[in-house]
Amino acid sequence: MTRTARMFCLSLALLAACGLSGTAFAAGNGWTYPAIKGYGPVHPLPDAAVQPSKHKVYKAFFDVTKGTSDPSKPNPGFDHVARAVNVFASAGVPLKHLHFVAVAHGPATPAVLNNAEYKKKFGVDNPNIKMISELKKAGVKVEVCGQALADNHFEHAWVNKDVIVTLSALSDAVIYGNKGYAFVKQ
Repeated sequence: MTRTARMFCLSLALLAACGLSGTAFAAGNGWTYPAIKGYGPVHPLPDAAVQPSKHKVYKAFFDVTKGTSDPSKPNPGFDHVARAVNVFASAGVPLKHLHFVAVAHGPATPAVLNNAEYKKKFGVDNPNIKMISELKKAGVKVEVCGQALADNHFEHAWVNKDVIVTLSALSDAVIYGNKGYAFVKQ
């Protein structure tokens, strides 16, 4: 792994380790949403060490496994993906230079349900639909593990239209890793 790739992985891991989510901050106080409005707040730090290049392409595979204890709140793993997009955008990296994939599985699987099925399961509207739509608009490929759908007895027809059903999160990690994507555990 190159030094740049290691630094990229470390930076994303530190973001995830901070445990900060978009719902934790009110507007103002320097927190912004440069690419994905309302999700993944960042505090621009143009003078901070280790800045991404505006001219490089960055590839990351986000392993989204976190669920939420409150089904009326957005999934924290997807919020971290939004934060990663916003961090790079705040540093001036064009969205077309971000090749990000987020795959949901395990406790995160219900987040990708369409609104009707989510509401049947939890009694509230799916708060992830707008965030997933915004991630997709920013160029993030949002996927769900087909094995996790089967484990949860969720039909493929119940999945949000902005989410791609894949064979498995396990095979996705290997396939994207072989394509040079940095692995980011959520």
